[in-house]
Amino acid sequence: MTQSSRPPIPPPPPPIPNTSPPTATNLQTSPPSDLTQIANPSQFPPRTAPTGTVFRPPAPPPPPPAPQQPPRRGRSPHHPSLEKLVRMAFDEGYSDLHLGVGEKPRMRDRGEIIILDYPEVDSDTFMSWIREILSEEEILRFKKELEFDGATQYEYARVRINIFDSLRGAGMVLRLIPLKILTLEQLRLPMVFQDVSDVHKGLILITGPTGSGKSTTLAAMVDYINKEHAKHIITIEDPVEFVHQSRRSLIKQREVGIHTHKFDNALKAALREDPDIILVGEMRDKETMNTALKAAQTGHLVFGTLHTNSAVKTLERILTLYTADEREAMRVAIAESLVAIIAQGLCRTTDGKRAAYHDIMVNTETVKDYIRQGKNDEILELMRDGEYDGMITTNQSLFNLYQEGRITEETAMEMSPIPNELAMMLRGKI
Repeated sequence: MTQSSRPPIPPPPPPIPNTSPPTATNLQTSPPSDLTQIANPSQFPPRTAPTGTVFRPPAPPPPPPAPQQPPRRGRSPHHPSLEKLVRMAFDEGYSDLHLGVGEKPRMRDRGEIIILDYPEVDSDTFMSWIREILSEEEILRFKKELEFDGATQYEYARVRINIFDSLRGAGMVLRLIPLKILTLEQLRLPMVFQDVSDVHKGLILITGPTGSGKSTTLAAMVDYINKEHAKHIITIEDPVEFVHQSRRSLIKQREVGIHTHKFDNALKAALREDPDIILVGEMRDKETMNTALKAAQTGHLVFGTLHTNSAVKTLERILTLYTADEREAMRVAIAESLVAIIAQGLCRTTDGKRAAYHDIMVNTETVKDYIRQGKNDEILELMRDGEYDGMITTNQSLFNLYQEGRITEETAMEMSPIPNELAMMLRGKI
């Protein structure tokens, strides 16, 4: 083969560019033209994790522990439990227990306040007593509203609770209510109480100041109806005091704040609950009075209470709920609906107990006419002479108690609304 027939020699391949990141060695052999690029981290490619690996940020440090609440301080060792105080009041026959921060415990003994031999109550002791009878929710409600009404029950008595705030601190009054309901006979109430309880429709008002025994009297009347008549009785109370068990009658008791929000709402609803008898704990406002009168006019027997001292003053108090233009129509409505007004008070007897005295107006035909005409003075005269119809005045009732030897002359005069008239009765001049 000749030299001209040899194939040409291929040129060498081009050099492979270096794509690896710079290293210390590279830097030494191939220094960059701009040395500032070495110190700039952005010139370096980011580090990447191998496929399938997930980087998570480190867990945050745990929160600091919550501050511990100070331990709840309890009752002072110098004071008994609330249950023991209630039991003491029950055993001694006391009606009310008065407790308050910064005050010594007190109890009411047949109308008189007595001081117990205990030191002044501190706030921790008072709160421990509250926790005996209230739930945490009820305690929060008291702290928000600064007042609380309710009731609780022990094996031997039911207790009505009122808690309130005052200048010296929180206070509490507990009213003891016996579980056993006394009968009309045991209370030595006049026969007219049974007579008006037998009525089928109308309005019966039991009135008197706080602590005059209105609740006890009403409970005795309801208990009498419960034993003697087959009725449906609905009570609306604030709070429920005496608890009734259905016998011949069916009794449903509702408490304002627990079973209903307002007296008037419950009273209106009761008209749709097929009642025969409705008991309203207190006639507090015009709306409640209107609904009670409507119930009485539509064939129901309605019991209610007011804080007035006499039968005639009760009529005047009802009319003050209305404007001058409304009073004429209200006199007619009351005259047509009313069965009786029984005003009651309590006085200490010679044997250390208490007796009730009454001011009773029965709505006879003559009384109806006088109510329509607004002749209140003439109504009082009818009550003085209305013994046959069951009527009596306060002075006559006090005079009867004095003649029976149950109260002293001083007690009778102290309770009399017209002392001069009673003085003449005591001396035989009337």
